[in-house]
Amino acid sequence: MVVDPPKADPKGFMAAGTIASGGPELSPTEDRGATAGSCCLSRRRVRRCLRANLLVLLTVAAVVAGVALGLGVSGTSGQMRPDHLVIFAFPGELLLRLLKMIILPLVVCSLVSGAASLDPSALGRLGAWVLLFFLVTTLLASSIGVGLALVLQPGSAFTTPATLNTTATLNTSAAQSAGQTPNKEVVDSFLDLVRNIFPSNLVSAAFSSYATAYEDRPFNHTIVKVPVGKEVDGMNILGLVVFAIVFGVALRKLGPEGELLIQFFSSFNDAAMVLVSWIMWYAPVGILFLVASKIMEIEDVGQLFTNLGKYVLCCLVGHVIHGLLVLPLIYFLFTRKNPYRFLWGIVTPLATAFGTSSSSATLPLMMKYVEEKNGVAKHISRFILPIGATVNMDGAALFQCVAAVFIAQLNRKPLDLVKIITILITATASSVGAAGIPAGGILTLAIILEAVNLPVNDISLILAMDWLVDRSCTVINVEGDAFGAGLLQNYVDRMKLQSSEPQLIQTKSEVPLDPLPPVPEEGNPLLKSYHNTENDAATCEKESVM
Repeated sequence: MVVDPPKADPKGFMAAGTIASGGPELSPTEDRGATAGSCCLSRRRVRRCLRANLLVLLTVAAVVAGVALGLGVSGTSGQMRPDHLVIFAFPGELLLRLLKMIILPLVVCSLVSGAASLDPSALGRLGAWVLLFFLVTTLLASSIGVGLALVLQPGSAFTTPATLNTTATLNTSAAQSAGQTPNKEVVDSFLDLVRNIFPSNLVSAAFSSYATAYEDRPFNHTIVKVPVGKEVDGMNILGLVVFAIVFGVALRKLGPEGELLIQFFSSFNDAAMVLVSWIMWYAPVGILFLVASKIMEIEDVGQLFTNLGKYVLCCLVGHVIHGLLVLPLIYFLFTRKNPYRFLWGIVTPLATAFGTSSSSATLPLMMKYVEEKNGVAKHISRFILPIGATVNMDGAALFQCVAAVFIAQLNRKPLDLVKIITILITATASSVGAAGIPAGGILTLAIILEAVNLPVNDISLILAMDWLVDRSCTVINVEGDAFGAGLLQNYVDRMKLQSSEPQLIQTKSEVPLDPLPPVPEEGNPLLKSYHNTENDAATCEKESVM
């Protein structure tokens, strides 16, 4: 059988011939059409991938362009004058001002709506244990990040005589303006921490915090250093975070009367997230000028890149410690099972998390593998994993703490014990509040820097390396979610065993004297009970409800 020639080929040169077996032979035209269709499909996939990752690609391109621009200007005209540098960095300054502007509504509204949405009756005891597990692991990750940054000191090698003199002058003037002395008492520092947790004025907490200064007063013919409290510039993030969480819980306690206010804060939070997404589309422009101005400002650019490499290495080492040691150890202590066998069962979702850098995109695959490979029940995985994708941010909290200590070391700002505790608490709470928000890690880092009065301008350095660290953060986040599901499955199995053992003992030891009346079965729509009037015995028969 010979196929009619196509209309586009009137001479029939491209017609199909008859092969020896008698079947029709595909023409080159059909092969070309199939190839063109596959090419169109691949082009669509590429376009879809580019659209999905357009912001990331623009950010990386802005970092590269900023480095090239900064090195080019520094190489041709030398170091730029400070007044010209301020004008050059103006687009980057706008980005930082926008990020600072969104901090207050984002922190308050997200934490209020998040705390109010947690219904204890709906979550139950299991949900409370899971939330506690996520909170503890996030706090442990933050502690690992701070500890590694203090030990490895990725930003301490960045020293030049000019920067040392300038930083020392700035620190001295700042301490004098705040009325503080370098040797602040430890007790007063802890008292300041507690005072800031409970601010006396919520409006003033948006732009100032409490700090202890000292005055010399005569007492019994001696001079006594008396602590005197005063308000200093800097947002009291810690007090706002605690108030927002407690206020959200109080709204939930009101029941139906508080639903209107909960919806208000939820809508306010959604609007703030829309603003954040708009700001992040401007971020590549601001990052370009921030990175370029920072490179032109620094004399030893090679040392800067060395410190940035140490910062990335510190984050990766922290993620390895938390993902391969801390989380498996917690799982082993509570389950007495091999945690690395559990990890081997979710290798594919972890690889997907590294490739996509998205916890939400990995969620369906993670559900499939924890159920099929690790034996987690469906109702547990479908309850825990979505909560973990929203709440659990171990990897992000770790990198934010490393970044905060790194920026403090770059600027020669000492971190006492109270500031370290503030970093840990703020990173743990703010990471949960900023979960699911575009560039939520950078916003949380800005919140942490505001909490401990560190310069937010150096966040451009973290933005330059954020795309490298973000993928390992996602891997740690989804790994913690999976371990949480495994721990909950083990807890449920233990509860079943403990509840079944007394029933078996009672059945063997006690024999009822009189036959008990039949109890109707509840909660099973697949079974219908039919009673026989002759012998008064209930029989159950399966009936499909499909």
